[in-house]
Parts: sequence; structure tokens; C-alpha cells
Amino acid sequence: MATSAVEKKVFGYLPQDVPPWGAMISLGIQQVLTMFPATVLVAILTKFDVGVTLLASGLGTIIALLVSNRKIPMYYGSSFSYISVVITTMSLYANDCFADPATFYCPEGVKIVQVGIMGTAIVEILVGLLIMRIGKAALDKVLPPVITGSVAMVIGIALAGAALGMAGAHWGVALITLIVTVAFSVYLQGKGLLGMLPILLGAIVGYIVAIPFGLVNFQLVADAAWVRVPAITLPAFADPRAWGAVVSISLIAIATIPESTAHLYQMSLYIDALAKELGKAPLEIKKLIGLNLIADGADDLIVGFFGGCAGTNYGENNSLMAITRNYSVPVLMAAGVIAILLGFIGKLAALVNTVPVAVTGGLAIYLFGVIGMQGVALIQSEKVNLFEPRQLAVGATILVCGIGGNLALKDGLFPFPIPGIFPNGIPAIVFSAIVGILMNLLFLLLPPKLFGVEERENLNL
Repeated sequence: MATSAVEKKVFGYLPQDVPPWGAMISLGIQQVLTMFPATVLVAILTKFDVGVTLLASGLGTIIALLVSNRKIPMYYGSSFSYISVVITTMSLYANDCFADPATFYCPEGVKIVQVGIMGTAIVEILVGLLIMRIGKAALDKVLPPVITGSVAMVIGIALAGAALGMAGAHWGVALITLIVTVAFSVYLQGKGLLGMLPILLGAIVGYIVAIPFGLVNFQLVADAAWVRVPAITLPAFADPRAWGAVVSISLIAIATIPESTAHLYQMSLYIDALAKELGKAPLEIKKLIGLNLIADGADDLIVGFFGGCAGTNYGENNSLMAITRNYSVPVLMAAGVIAILLGFIGKLAALVNTVPVAVTGGLAIYLFGVIGMQGVALIQSEKVNLFEPRQLAVGATILVCGIGGNLALKDGLFPFPIPGIFPNGIPAIVFSAIVGILMNLLFLLLPPKLFGVEERENLNL
């Protein structure tokens, strides 16, 4: 039932509250509308089936909510952090996926990537169990902010070439899309639901601008059925190439685990503030870091098995919950059901596939850059001491190996083949993460104090 404090005129829904059916459906639709633009855009960029991505997003969200014992209100959509390694993997093992801009869906590549996404799920679940066992502080020693932040920067900036390549399909349309999207994100802040949808609004403007240039093929929508079964695929476990994808894709969890944890802390503050206003005990979901990561893994198991894009809990939906003061888990489950139903609408998937490459390029310039800047924000928020040689060494090595390797080396591969995993060489993002982790472990085993060097911790500003 709805939670209210009559004497304080406070209204809101805590995680266990069940709103009336009308409110539950309307609030659920709002959650779906908020996640839709980014979730679908990832599918477009990586040649995944839009219908399967929506279906898997909804089902994965419901499963994750159940795994968290309905204590952690999160909606799961497609993660931008995996785009670079997914594109690299599919380009290596399914060459036709990105050869033709008219290709909207590449099942051969998706099947290989699915194995990697399920590998990510195992990593997230194991890390969640480890945190529940030893605590987060111990894990932070192995994966400090300088590693996670630097890897996030590499993930975003390494995609710069792909973004500009798409924008080059029509620079005028791409730049207009970029400008209006940035304007919406800046000037619609705090404007309710509209303020949550700058990507969707920017895509709509870019789409309209592209029509007079003949860049939109409406025949795709005309030919599509109203109802269709999403193109579900099963992971290619028997394909030896898929095991290289496991290592490549699962390492990206290095960047997504801190992001997920930050979202948990954010939600905990909002929920406890509402509980206090309602005269109830704080729920303190911030203590459920390990369980939160296990829920993340459960979502990736689902999307990986069915053929959806690798997932993450969405900050956009968290912000929407804070604005509406609605943290109801039943509402999020209703949103999951709505997303599943949308996955069966054939004309919706076809309409999404008519979005011109130039429009997605304009959006990608902004979004990929934001991923890189989030890495900067993580390092900044954790007050990493970048005057300290250890931190500089780890961060600098990750950045140059990751960004430089992706841009300068053939196919973005370091020439160190590993039979059965990386027969053609190690992808730059993966190589940079491995080198950064090993370098940090060396400093843990041989700390500067052993050589009479004074330890310098992170800045306390």
C-alpha cells in the first residue's frame, strides 16, 4: 500500500510498498521511458536485436530484484561500458557485422559475445560473494580508484574513432544531433521527466532533421509485423573463439563494479531520507554491496543467455526515483513486464532500426565522451593523489596502453597471442587493465616503505 505520514504531509513509496494498480502501471511506464533511449542505443551500436534487448532488460531486472530479496530498487538497462570491447570482439570474429552500415543485427557476433557477458556475470557474482566475506576495503586494495577510473577513461576514449566514423555518414545531421542533445542535457536539468530524457529528445530532433536528406528508410517499418517473436539466440559455448570474449568482456567489470556501488550508495541516501520523513527506521541498503553485485550478475546471466546487451543498473532511473520519491520494487517489476511486452512489438524494433547512422554518431560523440569523463570523476571523487608516483605510474600505463593501443595497433591488438584465448593478440583495453592490475599488485607486495620511502595516501581536501 502507499506509504504516507499524514501529520507531515509526506508521500512516497519505500522498496516494499505496493502502490495502487493505476499508480504502479503509470510509474512503471515512466521507468521504461527513462531507460529506453540508452538501452536501445547500445543495441543499435553493437548490432544486437532491439526486441531481445528490451525483453532481456525487463526479465533481467525482475530476476535481479528477486535475487536481492526485493530490498534493492534498481532498473537494469544496457551498459555503455561494454560497447568498445563488444565491437572489437565482433569485428574480430564476425567480420561482416560492421562491414555494412545497413546491417542492424548480427547474430553470429552476438552468440560469441553472449558467452563473454555470462563470464561477466560470474565475475560480478564472485566479487559480490567475496565482498560479503572479506569486505569492500580489502577489494579496494586490489582494484583502487586509479585503476577503475583509468579503465573507465580508456573505455570511453577508445570509442572516439567509432563515434566519429558514424558521424561521418553525414556531418551536418550528426553535429545538429550532438548540439541539441547537449543543450537538452544542460538546460532541461530539474525539469521533471523531460530532464531525464535528453538522449531521446536529441535522437528525435536528429531523426527529423535527417528525413529531408533521405537518410530514413520508412520501408523497414512498413514491412515489419506488428507482433513478432524476438530473435533470441543461445550463447556459442562450443565456439573456441568465444573464450577469448570471456576474458575480454568480463574484465570490463573492473569499471562497472564501482559504478554499481556508487549507485547503491546514492539510492541508500535517498531511501533513508524518505524513511526518516515517514518516521520509519532507515533501511541502509548501502550495506548490501555484495548482494547488489550478485544481483548485477544475475541480470547479466539472463541477458547473456537470451542475447541481450550486457547490463548495468541505471543511474537515470535512480534519479527518476529520487525525483518522484518512488522506490517501490513492485513498480520496477511492473516496468520489467512492460519492457518484456515491448520486445514483442515488431514495428517498434523496425522504427528504432530506421535511426540513421549519422544520428547515432552525433549521440555517440557525447555519450562516449561522458564515459571517459566518468572515469575522471571517479578518480576526482576518491581524491586520488596524482602527485604520488605509484598512482601516476598505474594510471599513465593504463591510459597509454588502452587508448594508444586501440588507436595505433592493428585491429587494436597487442602482438602477444595466447592460444585458445587471444590467438591474434590481446585487445588493448584488456591488456591495459591487466598491466595496471599487475603493476598495482607489485606495489602491494613491494611497498615503497620497504625502501625507506614515505607513504603518501590519497589527498584529504
